Amino acid sequence: MISRFKITLAPLVAALALSGCAVGPDYLRPSVLLPSVFGEATPVAQSQAIDNRWWTLFEDATLNDLVEQALKNNADLRTAIARVEQADAVAREAGAGFFPEIDAEAGGSNRKLSTKTATWNANSPEISRSRSAALTASYELDVWGRVRRANEAARAGLLASRYSRDSIRLSIAGLVSSNYLALRAVDAQLAIATDSLKSREESLQLVKSRLDAGFVSPLDLFEATGAVASMQAQTADLRRQRALLENQLALLTANPELRIAAGDLRQLPLPPVPPAGLPATLIESRPDVREAEQRLIAANANIGVAKAGYYPRFTLTGSLGSESKTLSDLFGAGANTWSLGLGLLMPVLDFGRTTARVDQAKALNEQSLIAWQNALQVAYKEVRDALVSLRENAEAETARNTLVENTQKALDIANRRYAAGYSGYLDVLIAQRAHNEAMQNLISTRQARLTAVVDLFKALGGGWQDTSRSEG
Repeated sequence: MISRFKITLAPLVAALALSGCAVGPDYLRPSVLLPSVFGEATPVAQSQAIDNRWWTLFEDATLNDLVEQALKNNADLRTAIARVEQADAVAREAGAGFFPEIDAEAGGSNRKLSTKTATWNANSPEISRSRSAALTASYELDVWGRVRRANEAARAGLLASRYSRDSIRLSIAGLVSSNYLALRAVDAQLAIATDSLKSREESLQLVKSRLDAGFVSPLDLFEATGAVASMQAQTADLRRQRALLENQLALLTANPELRIAAGDLRQLPLPPVPPAGLPATLIESRPDVREAEQRLIAANANIGVAKAGYYPRFTLTGSLGSESKTLSDLFGAGANTWSLGLGLLMPVLDFGRTTARVDQAKALNEQSLIAWQNALQVAYKEVRDALVSLRENAEAETARNTLVENTQKALDIANRRYAAGYSGYLDVLIAQRAHNEAMQNLISTRQARLTAVVDLFKALGGGWQDTSRSEG
């Protein structure tokens, strides 16, 4: 009896001895083939932190409120949060594979026996009765690491869904900020257009007075009237643009009744620019890059899940319960039952099905690797683009300020010369157009500069912090 028990447990002992191994490759992070810094300057300290509320650096209460509304109510973000909850449930389901499945069973049957069967005799009861109740357990011995690899893939999938949510959060904050800056730019352009319209209406009155006095021809009146109409059309178009931007912000914040009071882009401060020699490793903190790496980890683990199909599966089963003919004797003496068994399922011939699954897993792993590498390269490119835009727009804004100052002086001279009768109205009209265009372009450049700051925050995964200054 003892020797027979030892023989029964021998496969179980062997399976437990092998349970420490897991088939399939362990994840090793591929090398990152990117420059160490953005630019040629000396790198700053490597310990960089992310400011998750970077939009507050614009010091605008309305913008802060809009971003908070969007992060709370936006439909895309709420969907991403639901996907995280789904991935968490998947991970918990995979983790349950480490534990046995325990079920309760109960049953009862009445069966009339046939008198025509060979097993029937005169002493056999006419009706066979059976009552049973038991707890059953089934547990897969994770000999080859199939359950561990599946759990590893599920955990990576959960982290990937969380990073996807964070990526959407960053994208929504960026969209709200960019659209808000565009709206404030239109507000500033509207203010300029309103002033220009008022100035041209005053000029029209002056032309009418000079025409009535016989100092100018009707040509001046036609030109002045056309200039007023042109500015009225520009003002109407700006109002249209503002309404569309307000509607877009209403959609992003899930607030259909959103109304934003007028403001001015020129009142917004410029957030701090990044330190020189920003380390390229910062892009590894971007949520989309982290998501891509977690997808790669999951794909790598799934290779092990597929390879486990080459090996036998060991299942430990057992039950403990009672069985009797009547319900009153079900838990009485002698009604106890138990069983313990070890099952083995060994693949013999599947006509290449397992090999095909392994090849699929390897191909998906290669795709995930390419996606991660591409995510890094895209992130690096976006940071460089934002840095270039910051630098060039800053220089352009300086030049446009100079242009605005000079066109204003030219307009003042043209107005004085026309009022004194030294020049025609065409000179005034040309000066007005040049100054209005210069002012509008200055606002557009300022908006582009601020938007480049937003793009840089997004490209770096939320911001940066030069810890070398605080340590000094």
